[in-house]
Amino acid sequence: MTRPPLDGTILVTGASSGIGAALARALAPRAKALVITARRTKRLRDLAAEITASGARATVRVLPCDLADPAAREALLAAVAREVGAIDVLVNDAGFGDQGPFVGGDWERYRRMIEVNAVAAMHLAHALVPDMVARGRGGILNVSSAVGRVVIPELATYGATKHFVTAFTEALGSELAGSGVVVSQLCPGPVATEFGSVARMRGGVAPPRFLAMSAERCAAIAVAGFARGRPMIVPGARVATAIALYELAPRPLRRVAERVVGAWLVRGSR
Repeated sequence: MTRPPLDGTILVTGASSGIGAALARALAPRAKALVITARRTKRLRDLAAEITASGARATVRVLPCDLADPAAREALLAAVAREVGAIDVLVNDAGFGDQGPFVGGDWERYRRMIEVNAVAAMHLAHALVPDMVARGRGGILNVSSAVGRVVIPELATYGATKHFVTAFTEALGSELAGSGVVVSQLCPGPVATEFGSVARMRGGVAPPRFLAMSAERCAAIAVAGFARGRPMIVPGARVATAIALYELAPRPLRRVAERVVGAWLVRGSR
């Protein structure tokens, strides 16, 4: 089985917090170099200092970027090419959510979510994967979500972006089979991060605790699965079972369940 070159240069987006920061920490002992990016420069610098102080193998380069801005993404890619060189592994973690009815929602927030969660992941892959294919080695780990495999009302735009990531990753993985480039996706359930506050999840709608895990545990499972070349990684047996049961159910039954969940979210947010 083809394995990703985790001993090379790895670019991690969304590394200022949550799963992205945890993935950077988990990859640092393996990588030759880490390039970490997100909007919040101070957090990136703090993470770089922490990784360096830990004695990890990787050297760390901080390149801040607002991934919602296409011009900023182009500038990031230019800086990587100029200052770092070839990227062996791309980890697309950057993303955020928003809870609430689609009708009446903030279009600018939706637009930024689509850019960060979906378009940026495809943009960076489109720019970096050709060189990986030419070298005959490389890796892409796209962070999707359990919400990329199920439908949850009140998370319509976020869910749509994650279904995009899931479909894109599956198709790209098939296209690159045999190329030496490993394409994987991480589909976590609830993880203890800033996601809930950023997504404006209101009181009473927290996910069941028995499904949740820490960002560090999620990252450890992700790196282990990615290192083995697994195309889809779902951390936690309970989340994996819940997704499997949902996907096995007939579509009419799924719609009933989705309406129940949607009503629960609306009640909890009042």
